[in-house]
Amino acid sequence: MKRTLRELAEQLRCRLIGEASVMVTRVSSPRSADADSVVFVDDSKHLEAALASRAAAVIAGEFATNASANKPLLIARQPRLAFARAAKFLANPVTHRGGVHPTAIVPGSVDLGESVRIGDHAVLGEKVRVGDQTTIGAGCVLGDEVQIGSHCRIDPRVAVYSGTTLGNRVVIQAGAVLGSDGFGYVHDNETGRYEKFPQIGTLWIEDDVEIGANSTVDRGALDETRIRRGTKIDNLVHVGHNCQIGCDVVIAAQTGLSGSAVVEDNVIIGGQVGIADHVRIENGAILGAQSGVPTKKVIRGKGVVFWGTPARPIREYLRELAFLARVARKGE
Repeated sequence: MKRTLRELAEQLRCRLIGEASVMVTRVSSPRSADADSVVFVDDSKHLEAALASRAAAVIAGEFATNASANKPLLIARQPRLAFARAAKFLANPVTHRGGVHPTAIVPGSVDLGESVRIGDHAVLGEKVRVGDQTTIGAGCVLGDEVQIGSHCRIDPRVAVYSGTTLGNRVVIQAGAVLGSDGFGYVHDNETGRYEKFPQIGTLWIEDDVEIGANSTVDRGALDETRIRRGTKIDNLVHVGHNCQIGCDVVIAAQTGLSGSAVVEDNVIIGGQVGIADHVRIENGAILGAQSGVPTKKVIRGKGVVFWGTPARPIREYLRELAFLARVARKGE
């Protein structure tokens, strides 16, 4: 969609330096930019390259205010965030057309909101409820009484078990499994065998959550598993039964959370992190990639980066590595 830089600056609440009537249609990288593009830089060392690109305009930080620029600048406090919002603003509006594909199975007890779209070979159980303008992709399976809010996007071949509730504007990418049984067994000391512990709880996924491709989230054993508003989960992440994940948490790929782990608001978890059962990660802590957190441990420290196994503050971890390196050199 064509927009003037004046319109874009007003939408993004940026300060515009240069010709306001220039038209733009999309965002791009400096390398692939053309005369209709907007690019961004969040570091002064990249400003020259952005200005040398074919882009119509550049979104930049305050460092560019007094730059000698050959094209308009949009000055933003957070250039990367402004760029992301520009992408949404410039995107061509897509009219959401509802409809049920003739190969989909949708029982009469299902409650579909307005403009719901059901893809081919999707299967919905009894008494499923789907909110307005939600899309259910091809090959999805929704168990009985699953509830999905409005403006959600459920990509192809997602499986959602009974007892699962999704809020509004939730995105579930292809192949994810929601609400499956947790890994809970009881050992019989007499026979040495394992018997399944009841997995009869629920799963709640609140508004604006995104879950990546092929991730799995287990239902609660007796109570609930809950992922709170705004949390973003990468591909290939496993969330065990009874886990409680707070608001605006970010979890990178191949991370695993064991049963009953608690992750408070604004936590960042890197890739391949292993979190044992009954762990608590407190508000704002950061777990570096491949960290390991043992059973029942509490990770505390807003903005503190933890690393290693067992996870400890990165400064402590690096001191230990330096000490081991000195000992190794002395032994040579």
